[in-house]
Amino acid sequence: MTLHADRVSWRRGGALVVDGVSLLPEAGHTIGLLGPNGSGKSSLLRLLHGTARPTAGAVSLDGADLGTLRRRDIARAVATVTQHTVTDSDLTVRDVVRLGRTPHRPVWGGDSPDDERAVQAALERVGLVEMADRPWLTLSGGERQRAHIARALAQEPRELLLDEPTNHLDIRHQLEILALVADLPLTAIVALHDLNLAAMFCDSILVLRGGQVVAAGTPAEVLTPALIADVYGVTADVGRDDSGRPTVRFRPHTRTEQQTV
Repeated sequence: MTLHADRVSWRRGGALVVDGVSLLPEAGHTIGLLGPNGSGKSSLLRLLHGTARPTAGAVSLDGADLGTLRRRDIARAVATVTQHTVTDSDLTVRDVVRLGRTPHRPVWGGDSPDDERAVQAALERVGLVEMADRPWLTLSGGERQRAHIARALAQEPRELLLDEPTNHLDIRHQLEILALVADLPLTAIVALHDLNLAAMFCDSILVLRGGQVVAAGTPAEVLTPALIADVYGVTADVGRDDSGRPTVRFRPHTRTEQQTV
C-alpha cells in the first residue's frame, strides 16, 4: 500500500477547491500535478500530507485513514517541500537538514547515531556535503532548494510531496532539481507549471481544473494539443523527443486572436 486519495473533496472558505479527486500512485514513480493557477494542485497536496482534512472522501496511508494517524507517524512516511519554505535564522546547511530528523527523535532526546547517518546520507544524495557547514543565508536559490529536499530526505520517507519545487529557479537548476527528484528511490508527487518539465521527468500526470481531474495517464497520453487548448486556452504543437516523450511548443496568438481572447 501507499498514499491513496479516494474521491476527496475539500471546501475552503465556502469554495470547493478539490472536487472528487482520486489518486493511487505506483510505488517509486514520479507523478506530476498539472493545471492552471487555482486548479487545486496545492490544495490536493495539503490533503495528501494531512495538513488539511477532506470534507468528503478519504486519504489513507498503508490503508489507515490519515485523520486517525499521529502527525509524527505521518511525518515518518511522508515528507513535503513547499514553495514558500523560508528559514531566516543563520543556521548551517547541516542544521537545516537535521530538522528533518524531528519526527524520529524522542521528545527530550538529542541526536542519535541514526540521526547523523540519515543527515549525512541526505547531504550526499543532493550533493551538498561540501557545503554542509556553510551558513544558510549564503546559499543560492538552487542550493537552498536542494537543502530543503535533503531535509525532507533526512525524514527517511517513502512519499515525497513537492509544491512547485522549481519556482523562481533558473533553467539549469530546474533541470537539476527535477532530475534529482525523479532519481530518488521513493514515490514523488510534484506540482508543476511547466509542461515540458513534467513530460521529461514524470512517469504519470494528473491534470486538474477547478479542483477536478480532467486527464490522467502517461505524459504521452495526456499532453495533447486538444487538452492543452482546453485546459490552458493556448495553441500548442506536440512532438516527440528521441525517447518518445512529448515536447510542447506553444504558438503565439495572432493580433486578431489576441483581440478576441
